[in-house]
Amino acid sequence: MLNIDDVRAVPLFSTLGAAQLQCLAETAADIRLEPGDYAVYEGGERALFAVLTGRIEVVKLVEGIERHLGWRQPGSIFGEIPIVFGTVFQGSFRAAEASRVMRVDPRWYFTIASQAPEISEQLGAMARDRISGLQGLAAQPPKSRLTLVGHRWDTLCSDLRRFLGRNQVTFDWITRDSPDLAAKWPGLDAADGDEAVARLEDGMVLKRPTARVLAQALGLQTRPRQTEYDTVIIGGGPAGLAAAVYGASEGLSTVVVEREAPGGQAGTSSRIENYLGFPSGVSGDELAIRALQQARRLGAEILVTRSVNGMDLEKREVRLDGEEVIRARTIVLATGVSWRRLNLERFDKLIGKGIYYGAARSEAGITHGLDVHLIGAGNSAGQAALHFANYARTVNLLVRGDSLEKSMSRYLIEQLARKSNVIAQLHSEVQAVHGDTNLTAIDVRGPGGKVSRQECGGLFVFIGADADTEWLPEEIARDQRGYVLTGSDVVKAANWSHKRDPYLLETSVPGVFACGDVRLSPVKRVASAVGEGSMAIALIHQYLALEGRA
Repeated sequence: MLNIDDVRAVPLFSTLGAAQLQCLAETAADIRLEPGDYAVYEGGERALFAVLTGRIEVVKLVEGIERHLGWRQPGSIFGEIPIVFGTVFQGSFRAAEASRVMRVDPRWYFTIASQAPEISEQLGAMARDRISGLQGLAAQPPKSRLTLVGHRWDTLCSDLRRFLGRNQVTFDWITRDSPDLAAKWPGLDAADGDEAVARLEDGMVLKRPTARVLAQALGLQTRPRQTEYDTVIIGGGPAGLAAAVYGASEGLSTVVVEREAPGGQAGTSSRIENYLGFPSGVSGDELAIRALQQARRLGAEILVTRSVNGMDLEKREVRLDGEEVIRARTIVLATGVSWRRLNLERFDKLIGKGIYYGAARSEAGITHGLDVHLIGAGNSAGQAALHFANYARTVNLLVRGDSLEKSMSRYLIEQLARKSNVIAQLHSEVQAVHGDTNLTAIDVRGPGGKVSRQECGGLFVFIGADADTEWLPEEIARDQRGYVLTGSDVVKAANWSHKRDPYLLETSVPGVFACGDVRLSPVKRVASAVGEGSMAIALIHQYLALEGRA
């Protein structure tokens, strides 16, 4: 508990009267931190802190990389910018050694400041000094972690750029024919010819690296640290990340296995306008990276570039690619769905060379000044069209039906109508694609069956998705389209032989749960996936308690 002497030892408060010091001593929190503990995280609600003993490190995530900004020693203040400017914390503050800090709630700070105006003057001066330093940091160009060189239409380069973008890795991309190549990469071996090459910060050069090799070189986690976990979550989309956050926060040893990058299909959404708590909308990758940071901070392990090859449900073993095996007390299936494929001649050969499934924000740059086409009439297509309209010359929505109203939310339709370069082509579908090294044009059949050839600088496909569950053991019941049955649907399908009823999200195998889009459910929303991910952890606790394994 704080006393007057503790408060008086802070220079900012040293001139206060006895009554004011006593008020702070009685209302401020007395926080004791072990090394590595956080006093407040970046984005935390405003408050004023003072260091009493120990040492506090200031860190901030810049382009996905943690940057050290400074220290706070005994007697120093932090939180002056949030208090003065009414913002959240712009950085995180954690103990470098055993420390003690006091936390003053804004209400009590302003009460004291109204009685002692010199306090607010001093704090305002501190805030102005601090914010000038942050402005200098913001003005610095982002530091690239690697340079990637290759041909514009190299499929491997396209895959690696998407992988890096979705994993929040800052990189420089240079085409082989760029006039800046020699300046940006002096001494690049011309003998490499057309090969894709990556150079890391430390000078390591990788020729045609796979995503796994690149992830390992960048220090991303690709291997589990343990051999057994309370829960293994398969899939790192919104449902899987939510399960990871709640599992780790509630004391379960938790690992997520993700074959590409956290975020799932939602991570390719350029804008989600109707997610609770984000009044201005949020991109799919921004939502994913926030959830990823939260899950890791709470102790969950996130493996990227790893796939599950199979499971031994009797032994509760999950077999990863490379024959690595981890044991799981419980399993959560959160694999989501995969984009439905178009069956057209030469279509697959041009994927990554002008044709793409979904659309991440990082791909907007390739549409600059071009005429692009999007196939689909759902919300994902509408969100991408709005985003691309800020870059492309024209954005053409190819819609098989007679209107957008049947499948797209009203708010998206209204926003699209205000974009003069967005064109909805109704009763239209792609008949053929053209191009040798890259997509150049498409044939579109329009109203009345008339076919026209249209120049196309990019074709993005949003025609729905299917469950990718063929790899699951036959003991896990699915419907005809591959969606996993849970709860009462398992009972209706006569796939449950246990004495008790299955839990709401439990599959036909006790202790194996499913959540998100992979689960048979009429609702396919990011918000429902997040809710189911958190609910799965609550049901896992019930399962472990009931089975006597908690």
